[in-house]
Amino acid sequence: MPDYYSDHLSADRLGQVYEIAPPRVRQYLDAEAAYAASKIRPGDRVLELGCGYGRVLRRLAARAGLTIGIDTSEPSLQMGTRVLRTVRNCYFMAMDAERLGFRDGVFDVVACVQNGISAFHLDQRLLVAEALRVTRPGGIVLFSTYSDRFWEQRLRWFQLQYKAGLVGELDESRTGNGVIACRDGFTGTAFSPDQLMSFASGFDVDARITEVDESSLFLEMTRR
Repeated sequence: MPDYYSDHLSADRLGQVYEIAPPRVRQYLDAEAAYAASKIRPGDRVLELGCGYGRVLRRLAARAGLTIGIDTSEPSLQMGTRVLRTVRNCYFMAMDAERLGFRDGVFDVVACVQNGISAFHLDQRLLVAEALRVTRPGGIVLFSTYSDRFWEQRLRWFQLQYKAGLVGELDESRTGNGVIACRDGFTGTAFSPDQLMSFASGFDVDARITEVDESSLFLEMTRR
């Protein structure tokens, strides 16, 4: 389902996903954005992979010198351009995260939050390699997934999305152990700390795993 978000959850519908989020989920969303923003220094050039309509990009832009958000959903990008039109250091581009149209080493920070490493349904090793390629030596690449301690809240959020008509009914036979599966084709997998760390294996990076807010796991790679 490489085009699920473009076909089903873009622009206003994606916005509704966050509007119906219960308080604990909103706390998770805020904690993820805050953690990613904390890695940015004034003047940094920042890239967000899978930016949607700019929910997180706005937070990143408040600290950065330049921010670019990429996504494959044209409606989301158009909405983001409209909503963030007064944020002068923020730009949106239509682009595949597996084939970034930037030269090597141009960004100080590359971020991919809210389990994009699963949600994009791309080869994770290629996704990491491409993110590292466009990051300068000494720069930081961040990928997040869900903590297993957040499972009940995550499941409840998807049940609310189904009731709101935003995603399909949960397929209970395939949902569990970190996997959310809906009958309309949506699937999302959370990764364990060891699985997340394995995506950094073989690259010339210093890597670590950090749990944030008992809801997210971040793979943080500093390029050597």
